[in-house]
Parts: sequence; C-alpha cells; structure tokens
Amino acid sequence: MAVAIHLENCGKTFPDGTRALEPIDVRIAAGETIVVLGPSGCGKTTLLRIIAGLESPDAGGRVLFDTEDVTPEPIEQRGVGMVFQSYALFPNMSVAENVGYGLRVRKWPREEREQRVTEMLGLVDLAKLGARRVDQLSGGQKQRVALARALAIRPRVLLLDEPLTALDAKLREQLRVEIDRLLSHLGITSIYVTHDQSEAMALGDRIIVMEKGRIAQTGTPQEIYHHPATAFVADFIGISNILLRDGVRFVVRPEKIRMLAEGVPADVGMTVEPGHVEQVIYAGMTTRYIVHLDHGEQLVAVRQNMDAPADAQKFEGQPVRLAWTADHTYVLDKGEVGSR
Repeated sequence: MAVAIHLENCGKTFPDGTRALEPIDVRIAAGETIVVLGPSGCGKTTLLRIIAGLESPDAGGRVLFDTEDVTPEPIEQRGVGMVFQSYALFPNMSVAENVGYGLRVRKWPREEREQRVTEMLGLVDLAKLGARRVDQLSGGQKQRVALARALAIRPRVLLLDEPLTALDAKLREQLRVEIDRLLSHLGITSIYVTHDQSEAMALGDRIIVMEKGRIAQTGTPQEIYHHPATAFVADFIGISNILLRDGVRFVVRPEKIRMLAEGVPADVGMTVEPGHVEQVIYAGMTTRYIVHLDHGEQLVAVRQNMDAPADAQKFEGQPVRLAWTADHTYVLDKGEVGSR
C-alpha cells in the first residue's frame, strides 16, 4: 500500500562543513510521483538519500512515512526500492537471480520467490531473458532489470536516482514512456531525481526544482513551465525569454511569440517589438529563430515546421517584428500574469 512522505525541517551539513541541503519541508502524497529537478550540486541526490536512509538529516530533521518516524531506521528497514544510474547489478548472476536477490536476502520461500521474479520480468518485458547473463544485456535491458529488482520486494516507496542518464537519447525517451506507464499502473509513491527537464515534465505529478540546496519552486509540470516563480526556474525549465520593461522583469516562452512580416498588422492589445533575425536553427519538428531586438535583448521564437517556410534560412539578417499578448507573459518572483 502506498505511503505518504513528510520531510520535516530536513537539512544536511557534511563533516567538512559543506552545506548540501538547507532545512526544507516537503509533503508527498501517497501514490504520487515527485520529480526532483535541478543542476549538479543543487542537493537533489542528498534529498533522495535522506528519504532512503543512506544519509541522516541534521539535528531536528525528521522523515515520516505516513505517521511513522523512520529517521533512525536504515535503508533495509524502511521498505524502499532504489534504482541507480549505474544499475548496480551483480555481473556474476543471471537476470532472474538479480531480480530475486532482495527476496532471497529477505528469506522468501523459493516457490514464492520464483513466482515473484516471473511476475516482475513480465512486468518489464524481460520474460524470456531470465536465464541470460547481465553482461549480455543492452543498457536499456539492464535498466529494466534494475527496476524489476527494486519493485520485486514490494517497496512502500520507489526511489530513482537519474536512472536514464547513461542511455542514448532515443532509448531514454522510450524508457521514459515505459516508466511513466509502470508507475501509473502500480500507484506506488515514487521520487525521481534528474537534471533532465524533459524527463521531469513527462514523469512528474509534481516537480520540485532545486537551486543551491534550496527549493526554488514546487508545482505541477504545467505550473512550473507556464508560471515560473524565479528567473532561475524560468531559465532552467525550457527556453525562456526574460525581459525588463519599466522596472518589471517578466518571461515569455518562445512558442508564445508571433513573428510578423512587414505590413502584417498585430492583433489588438499585442505588444510588438522590432528587431532582426540573427540566426535560424532547423530542429526537426520546429525551427528556432534567434532575434536581436532594437531594445538590445536577444529573444528566441519557435515555429512548428508545418507552419514554417522550407527556406526559413533566408530570413537571417532580415527585419522582423515580434508580438505577444499580455496573458502569455509572466512576472517573475510573483507567479502572476504580467504585461509590458
């Protein structure tokens, strides 16, 4: 049964004085998938390790699973499953033996253990590979084995520490879809750590954005993307255009900007700013336009390629007007809709 998690005043200072995590409070609902997102060194892995029991919070910090205080308990007593970036599989064991390792340590009866391993291998589409050696698997298959092993023990909480980083882009996207399907099916409370914004958007019921050991913003993927609370969040999540007008900083996303050719009128109420196209970048489904405004800023506008002309490169160096509406701009540090 899924459990709720409450981190209460959890900070982390290492013996050498390094402050990896400022005291934070986080509540995670039972069955929720939370993605902890941020750059290297922001504290996200430390946060995960505190939940796992691999690190202890500073004095005064507590970790609760439902109402149970698990702060003094080690990882093996917390009922958590972990999936690591490095897989951490046993090369001298078969796929089935790896998946069943945690069950054997917990002294499950052999028949029950074998039944559970078969169930888990089917769940991750590896039913026919149980006897195969781990070193004969692809990276994606190894990651599935690691996931099956973590789930085999029926954990109360599933923790995933950048599990797709070592894979190529196409395989990452494929496994991202599979993990999302699996977590939705299982309904297990999950915390997924990553620096990849696409993974965060695809997997998280909510996202916690970390910056320098602090929580910069928490919200749904839609809230984080469309209403960034700070310039850091706006810049880290997707491509952002941050402008300063009349003492107000605001952000407008590239896909919200219209590019108007000479003579084409803007809609009533739109902000229009002139500039010229510095660079055109073809990116498959979209074309990206780097525009230097007469005001001096550099902005990015994006068009779907079904709408963009095939010879878009001809616009390099050409004058252009960029236009957007007030409801597509967001005042930073307030999370409000703003305007020029």
